[in-house]
Amino acid sequence: MGLWSLRVLFVIILAATSYYFRPFGLPAVPHALIFGGILALAIVVFEMRVRRLSLKALVGAAFGSIAGILGASLISLVLSRMTFFDSPSATFLQVLILAFMTYVGLVLGVAKGEFLSLEEFLGDRAGKKFTNILDTSVIIDGRVADIIETGFLEGQILVPEFVLRELQLVADSADSIKRNRGRRGLDILQKIQKNANLNVQIVEMDFPEIREVDMKLIELARRTGAKIVTNDFNLNKVAQLRGVEVLNINELANAIKPVVLPGETMRVFILKEGKEYNQGVAYLDDGTMVVVDNARKMIGKTVDILVTSVLQTTAGKMIFGKFAEQSDNKVEFDRDRVHSQM
Repeated sequence: MGLWSLRVLFVIILAATSYYFRPFGLPAVPHALIFGGILALAIVVFEMRVRRLSLKALVGAAFGSIAGILGASLISLVLSRMTFFDSPSATFLQVLILAFMTYVGLVLGVAKGEFLSLEEFLGDRAGKKFTNILDTSVIIDGRVADIIETGFLEGQILVPEFVLRELQLVADSADSIKRNRGRRGLDILQKIQKNANLNVQIVEMDFPEIREVDMKLIELARRTGAKIVTNDFNLNKVAQLRGVEVLNINELANAIKPVVLPGETMRVFILKEGKEYNQGVAYLDDGTMVVVDNARKMIGKTVDILVTSVLQTTAGKMIFGKFAEQSDNKVEFDRDRVHSQM
């Protein structure tokens, strides 16, 4: 609403200015007033179209226009020295050449601007100005705040306005679970904003013609050259198909999990019964599930197990092990006994 208010105010001011000064000798009412209003509306339409262009296209358009104007100026300088054109014809040709060269340079600049490498042209700092875009799911997840505090995410963090609206809708949901998730996301975002070493910017750029939030994120990342930070599997795949770089929090979590090889021993706390006969289930500190054979009766105890295999899935890593009750080098640790000795 704020942007549209500025646009309406601009139209009113320009129409009033035209009415007061009456350019080209136009009558104040209604010609000068209509002329100013139409000119203002044309400028607003042009501004709305320019907002949809990517940064590369804008840079290309600027360079193309400048090159066209310089070329037209040189040609006009040559024409001005020719005597076989009368003054009105020479002036018309100069205006025509200026319009033609500027238009061609503008169109070619927009078309070829996507091939520019802004990182090399503007330098590393300018290339990193728009670094990462946070999506709704990764804000609600909350782990991104801890990752930012450790310094693994640097540069500028962008939070689109449409992501904030989606968070607000979740926080206002009638479902208590969704409502708590939305409020948690708003708290996490506030925590990220308080980070003194980070530049967090709320982006008002929106794409009304695109309905899905995920597609809005991809379009915003494509136009700004930023990366999307997410833990959404589908968004990750679609963004990669469209040539947008993605930082997946789940992939990062899987990558930093401790490496366990078959044949190694590890100590785990058997938390519950497994699905198969005589199985126990344990969890590591990072949430990795450990399925242990022959450990059903050891529920509630900490034991040493022998790793038999490791399975990597799209959902994460699973470790399979075996509890050898009679082995001399396998020691059982009763958690209750340990607490009683502390």
